[in-house]
Order: sequence, then structure tokens, then C-alpha cells
Amino acid sequence: MSDHGEDQSVLNHIQKLVTEEHRLYALGAGGASPGTDREQLAKIQVELDQCWDLLRQRRGLRDAGQDPSKAQVRPPGVVENYAQ
Repeated sequence: MSDHGEDQSVLNHIQKLVTEEHRLYALGAGGASPGTDREQLAKIQVELDQCWDLLRQRRGLRDAGQDPSKAQVRPPGVVENYAQ
């Protein structure tokens, strides 16, 4: 698969996660009620953060003239703490 094809694969996965996230929000999972949907929504949000981070890593490596395939999915604890 080409280098940019791998980016497209990540983007396609992001789109699937966003679709599922929207579905769960439509069911009310974004509200205050606990449950499986709310847990699933939290997992999706973490996975989305990981995917966006991976895509940024790949683009950064490519822009620096390095091999984007060296980018790795970082653990949730890393990507979830960027803004803190």
C-alpha cells in the first residue's frame, strides 16, 4: 500500500468511529446516564484521539523527510494528556 494510502486507511477508520460516535450521541449516550453506550462512547473518543495522533505523527515524519511508517499508535494515557 502506498504511503498516502495508509493515511487514507486511518482517515477511513476515523470516519467510521465518528459515525458510531454520532449514533451513540443520538441515542443519548452523551447525557448523564451511565451504561454500556456511554462506556462505548468514551472508548470511541479515546480511539479517535489515538487515530488523529497517529495521522499527525505520520504527516510530521513525512514533512521531515522521514519514513511515516515508523509512526506508532500511542497509549491512551499519552494522547489523553496532551491538553493538560
